[in-house]
Order: sequence, then structure tokens, then C-alpha cells
Amino acid sequence: MRHTYLKQRFVEHIPERLEPGVLYISMEYATAIHRCCCGCGEEVVTPFTPTDWKMTFDGETVSLSPSIGNWNFTCRSHYFIRRGQIIKASNWDEKQIKDNRQEDNEAKVIYYDKLEEINTVQPTPDVTPQTKRLDLDIRTWLVCKGNNLVQRMTKWLRKS
Repeated sequence: MRHTYLKQRFVEHIPERLEPGVLYISMEYATAIHRCCCGCGEEVVTPFTPTDWKMTFDGETVSLSPSIGNWNFTCRSHYFIRRGQIIKASNWDEKQIKDNRQEDNEAKVIYYDKLEEINTVQPTPDVTPQTKRLDLDIRTWLVCKGNNLVQRMTKWLRKS
């Protein structure tokens, strides 16, 4: 690895030109971006989502998880960012990459299916012994006294 440490820089917008050795973090866009730590110069984008990367800031340094595997780059670098330090990880073969991508896709499907399910569930009424009793009291009143009230209102409306 050419870079062994990344300085974090919190920004509102990602700059057009990225400095090597800097991890740019936009909380507004929930994304971090940096130049590949191997030195190839490729831009590495790590979006923060429940199914992608997570960023931890301890007040001094930043960590990203899971690891960063640049499988689509010529360099195919693989590393962790822990407290700003770059920790080289093992190279993966094609099967490991394929299996990991499949796991990522399955995790996304499960997460977003559950999210959709949560957003479409209809709320159930709050039924407690007190509300059951209240419902019974209202029905009793309508049958006993409410009927009389409706009759009196009907008479009054006919007079008007």
C-alpha cells in the first residue's frame, strides 16, 4: 500500500479534485470518497447505508466497515480503514468476490423487503380492557338513550 494513513476531512460537498491520502466525508450525502490507497489514483466511493458501509468517528479518527475491496479496479486492492490507518487485507479470488457480491445483494433484498413491509403495515387499534369497556358503554348508551335522542331530534327537525 502506498498510503498507510488517511486524514479525514468532513466536507459538505465532495471536491472535484481529490488529494491522495485524504478521506473526504460528506454527512449530507452520507458518503465518503478517497483515492485508492494502493496509489493507482482511482476514486473509491463508499456510501453509508444500512446495507453498505458504516462510518465511525471517535472524535479524532475515522473507521469504515466493512473492508474496501476494489475488485473492479486494475489494482484489485483490498484494505480496511481503522482509526485512519490502512490495514492491507488478503487478496480474494473470483469465487470469493462472487460469493460476497451475492451476499451483499441478498442482504439488500432482505433489508428493503422488510422496510417495505414495515411501511405498508396498517396500524392496529389500541385495544385494552379500558377501551373494550368504553366501546360497550357507548353501544349501551346508543341503544338505550341514543335512540330516544335521535327520536327527539327527528321531531325537532320536522317542526322546523
